[in-house]
Amino acid sequence: MNLKRRQFLSLSSLSAIGVGFVGCVARSSSNSTNMAASKIVTASASLTNDLLLRFVSVSDTGTGERSQYAVAKAMDVYHSQNPYDLVVLAGDNVYNNGEMEKISEVFERPYAPLLKQGVKFQACLGNHDIRTANGDLQVKYPHFNMNGRYYTFRRDKVQFFGLDTNYNADWKNQLVWLEQELKRSDAPWKVVFGHHPVYSSGLYGSNPTFIKTFSPLFAKYGVQLYINGHEHNYERTRSLNGTTYLISGGGADTRPVRRSDWTAYSASKLSFAAYDVYADRIEVSGIGTDNRVFDKGVIQLKSV
Repeated sequence: MNLKRRQFLSLSSLSAIGVGFVGCVARSSSNSTNMAASKIVTASASLTNDLLLRFVSVSDTGTGERSQYAVAKAMDVYHSQNPYDLVVLAGDNVYNNGEMEKISEVFERPYAPLLKQGVKFQACLGNHDIRTANGDLQVKYPHFNMNGRYYTFRRDKVQFFGLDTNYNADWKNQLVWLEQELKRSDAPWKVVFGHHPVYSSGLYGSNPTFIKTFSPLFAKYGVQLYINGHEHNYERTRSLNGTTYLISGGGADTRPVRRSDWTAYSASKLSFAAYDVYADRIEVSGIGTDNRVFDKGVIQLKSV
């Protein structure tokens, strides 16, 4: 993928509110030892077996290449065995430049089986998406179901908050909005999603400014899960001050990923993530194009 947009990490336009992207290019290696770390968080004592909601997430999808179709096929296979009607689409929906004339090739065809069955995609904007018309056409595209560049919606006892994490986002108003909506929410489960990572062991690394901006806010208002892409890999953190950070960026391409001391599991795999929400926990699965679960973890309602 064209990575020239890494230049936006300077972010002079955001200096007034102190939000910037600090990328850290790190050496990557395979991490076959990650399974042991994953096992630490997979054991859970169920208080109820009543499933409230099942959804999946995927990002960095919009290439129209065979690898994207392979992940889309795995999502459809999973749907046939474990029905769901919601996909969190965490940005870079149309490569390379957000050209909406490609939407059939990079979205409607790959996910046609899911769309025909009424599965709803809830998208946010990635850095590639804003290269054409600043992403405005994607915001208006009906199948992305975006009620603005940042927005919220609720499913049962889960409230979702979609963000615009790009360098030119309306950060001043968006952060005020986010805190107001989190404070107002009475949902027991709160899930925030955006394109860019807060914590990452991939190419770009963690974003120190996002850690300072989002982590205290998530802890204050009980956000249990943050979902993102941008890194073309899968990574799930352990609970950090009550929040699990999950990257599901292997929707069409992969890059190497390493481990950090807060990593529960990471893998360089074409994949998507699936979430089973119960009253007391969310069960997370990482699923590859071979239709096998390669990671399982649990997010507790009151995670510490």
